[in-house]
Order: sequence, then C-alpha cells, then structure tokens
Amino acid sequence: MELAVFIAGSLICLMGAIGVVTSENPVHSALSLVGTLFGIAVLFIAQDAEFLAAVQVIVYAGAIVVMFLFVIMLLGVDRTDDIRVDPLVGQRSAAIVAGVLLAGGLTAVVLLGSVSGARSSAAAPTKDLPNVAQIGQLLFTDYLWAFEITSVLLVIAVVGAVVLARHRRDDFVDDLPGDEVPEIAAAPAEEVS
Repeated sequence: MELAVFIAGSLICLMGAIGVVTSENPVHSALSLVGTLFGIAVLFIAQDAEFLAAVQVIVYAGAIVVMFLFVIMLLGVDRTDDIRVDPLVGQRSAAIVAGVLLAGGLTAVVLLGSVSGARSSAAAPTKDLPNVAQIGQLLFTDYLWAFEITSVLLVIAVVGAVVLARHRRDDFVDDLPGDEVPEIAAAPAEEVS
C-alpha cells in the first residue's frame, strides 16, 4: 500500500511540475503548482508527518499560491512576452549548463550517499515527542540556517515583485499623451419623477 501511495503522490508531483514548466500562461503555471504542492502533501502523509501535510496545503497551496497569483495579476498577464527571443545573450545556454551541473551534482550525492551508507548529520528527534515538537527541535537546531536563508529569499522575492510592479506602472504613466489627465465623463443628471 505504501508503494502505491508513493507512486501516486510522485506522479501528481511530476505532472504538476511539468505543467509549471511547460505552461505558457502564468496563471496555468500557478495552478499546476497547486497540484505539485498537493502531491507533496500526500507524500508527507505517507511519512506520518500530518502536521507538515496540513501546513503544506494551508500555507503553500493556499496562501503562497494566492500571493503568486496576486503578483501575476499585478504585473499584468494581458501582455504576451515572446520567450523565444533571448533577452540576454547566452542566458539559455547558461541555464542548460547550470541544469546539467545541478543534475550531475544531485546524482553524485545520491550515488555516493547510497554507496557509502552515509547518514545525515542531523540528530534524529526523539520518538516520545509529538510531531510538532520534533519539527520545532529540528528547525531551531540542525536546520536553523536553511530556515533563515529561506526567509531572506522570500523577502527578496516580495521586494522584487514590488519593484517590477512599480516599473510597469511608471511605463503606463509615461505612455499617456502629453500632460493630459484623462477626464471622467460626467453622466447627465436625470430628474427622478
């Protein structure tokens, strides 16, 4: 049964991830991300991490994806960008090289870890603690730096979204002809009989 749940959760994650990468519409990409996050929640439940599964659904599939959709709508999806045009010289080839290096590095880590039988240096939480206490123990001891770096990355992403939104708004204001301010036509007053 565990194998079937793992395969189902993995397929949900893979199909959602492929949808995120291949969708041309950013809103469809964000909705595919929801599928991926639900698949991860299924994998958390299979590992008896019910609290993490609930947080995955409530926080990530709910709040974070809604924030992504808000930023997508704020930046404007009505304009279509041609992604086939290379905006920076060599960006596509650099991304391919970085992807191959990352895949090779991850493969080497998995193979070396399975060959040497190496275990994680993180201290295993004690089994007599509740699930949430074990997570807190790991987050604030062994994984403290990863937790803090993730929070800094989220702040940088929000600041970047604000800067991009402000830049687009300034472009819209510059497109207005002259110094004219668009006037709103007043509706003629009608008598109420």
